Formats: sequence, C-alpha cells, structure tokens
Amino acid sequence: MAYEISAVRESFRREALASRPRDLWRYRELLPVFDESARVDLQPGFTPLRRGRNLEEVLDLQEVWIKDDTVNPTYSFKDRPVAVAVAKAREWGLPAVGCASTGNLAAATAAAAAKARLPCYVFAPASLEPTKLLLPRIYGATLVPVDGTYDDANRVALLTADARGWGFVNINLRPYYAEGSKTLVFETWEQLGFDLPDVILTPLGSGLLLTSVDKGLRELRELGEIDGAGPRLVGTQPDGCAPIVRGFESPDGRPRPVRKPETIAESLAIGDPASGFEAIEIMRRTRGFADAPSDAEILEGQKLLAQTEGVFSEPAGGTTIATLRRARADGRIDRDERVVLFITGNGLKAPGIWKDAFPPLAAVPPTLAAVDAYLGGTRHG
Repeated sequence: MAYEISAVRESFRREALASRPRDLWRYRELLPVFDESARVDLQPGFTPLRRGRNLEEVLDLQEVWIKDDTVNPTYSFKDRPVAVAVAKAREWGLPAVGCASTGNLAAATAAAAAKARLPCYVFAPASLEPTKLLLPRIYGATLVPVDGTYDDANRVALLTADARGWGFVNINLRPYYAEGSKTLVFETWEQLGFDLPDVILTPLGSGLLLTSVDKGLRELRELGEIDGAGPRLVGTQPDGCAPIVRGFESPDGRPRPVRKPETIAESLAIGDPASGFEAIEIMRRTRGFADAPSDAEILEGQKLLAQTEGVFSEPAGGTTIATLRRARADGRIDRDERVVLFITGNGLKAPGIWKDAFPPLAAVPPTLAAVDAYLGGTRHG
C-alpha cells in the first residue's frame, strides 16, 4: 500500500504532532482510513518508550530503550493493526469481523469488535493456554477452537471469510491491518526526539511486524524526516519454531516451514509465515540478523526484563531479551549501539508457563518469630 507522500508532507510535520491525540491516529495521514467516524476509540498506541538503565548495566550496553506495548488496551501490540483493520471494515460496511490467532490477535479483534458493535469470529488452535482463549470469549466473540496448529486455523478461517463475506483482519483485510503496526516506529522516532536508534529488535511470528516497521521507515525517509542508512532491523524467533531464522541462515533466503511448532512462545508459533520471505530480505538489506534462542533462554529473558526494569512480558518479549543477550555476548550488537526493543505483549497473557518455576508457597504463621524463621538471616541496611 502506497501513499502520495507529496500530498501529506505539509500536514505531517513535527510541530503538528505535539497537539494531536496520544494514540496511533496521530499519524492519520499515513493510515488508510478516510472516514473518521469509522474509527474504534479504544485509543491504542503511543505507549511508553522506557530507558532500560538497569538492563544496560547487566548486559554492558550503553543505551537500551524498551518500547512497551504491554500496556495497550488488550495488552499487546495487536491493538494497533486491529484498530486500522476494523475501522476499514466499518468504512466498507462489512457485516462481521474475525481473525485467525494464537491468542493476542484474538483478544484485540474481539475487543475492537465489541466497541464497534460488530459480530466477531475467532479461529484459534484449541491447544492454546486457556487464558488466551478466555479473553476473546469475555469480549463476546464466537470462538472456533480448531483441532490443529495456527496454520490449520488460518486455512479454515480463510475459507470461512471468503464463503461468508466477513472481514478477517489478518486475512482479507491484511493490507490495511499491516499499516497499524508501523506506528511503532513512528512513535519511536517521535519519542527519541525525532531520531532513530542504531538497532531495532523485534519478535517474528508471521514476519509482518518487521516488514511494517521497514515500511514506516521508508515513509519517514520519503517525507525527508530521516536520512542515512537507518536502523539495523533484527528479528527473533524461538528455536522450536524458527522458519524465518532458518531461511535467513540459508543461501536462498527462503523460510523453512515448521509442521509442528514446539515452543512456550505461542504467539510466535507460526510454522508457515506469510511475510517470512520479505522479512528475510529486509534484515539482510538493513545489515540486521535473525536469531533463535531456546525456550530456557526465553524464560530467562522474561525474568531478566521483569527483575531489572519492572516490565512483565509474555514469552515473545523474553525472546527479544534473549536475543539481545546472545547478540551482545557474541558481538553482533556493539556496546555503543543505541538499541530499541519492541516488547509486544503482557506476561499475564501466559501465566501457565511459570507454574513449575513458582510453585505454591506454604503459609507462614502471623507472628514475628515465624517470619524471622522464614526469612532466615536476610538483612538489608
């Protein structure tokens, strides 16, 4: 999807942004919705960009920023693309919306549909953690729990959308849906004082987030807002489902589909990524790289982010931290590079993965002697 940049250059100015609403619609000139009344007003976007000073110290990095999308309306970055896709569905008068999802998109689509008073249909693997299947149901969506993988759910959702004329945000509305994600890079640019980092590190599921970020960077360049090479774009997937990473490592640069993903990072468990080839091309062109940490490293990444910066991410965020740690250790990311991490979902979406790490605690009697015995020799100050 292309915009006539010369037509928006005058209105899309730095000084004009300051007075605009603090959501993704502040970048309305570069979003494909023309009827303002079609927008769903859940106010996604313009999430915090947090300086990770404690993380810098632990990993021996000079400057790390955390783009924290755990605080969006349904606690993931998926609220961004859904806002655009559902607005487009309303603009076109479609009778219902839906999606195929591994969890986060289901919640975002169901919430936006509820606000828009549209019926919503969610196709998801029946094996997903129950918490992720609860959210779309509580927002009033009809859940279709598919016996199979995400790719199976996506396939049957495509057939349903085509047969019934419904707008599925990541299927027949996908070109519009993709536009919402690029607002992450617009916000990063604005929040860094209209500047960009040296490295942007993002999780990879279908690959669409990374390709959308690249599109946003190209549009800023066309507007004359940035010059030079721009950031290196780095993608990360769990080792148990890494079709894009394996493709990046291969001579032909083509994703290697995974028939049966095996990873705790369910939101990234897409075995046949629709935008994988483009993501590989972008990472190569921007001098970035792709990486695949193990599930154990992902859990450690989640804990590190929580215990240094107070941000509890889902496993996708742990994947991002794990790759930062690995890349700093082997020199793929230099100490003096300015790094922005896209943390795309809240850890409370997937609490079940921690049941073994944090088993139930035995109750302590309510006496000082019992507490002293429980704490042992622990003293501070």
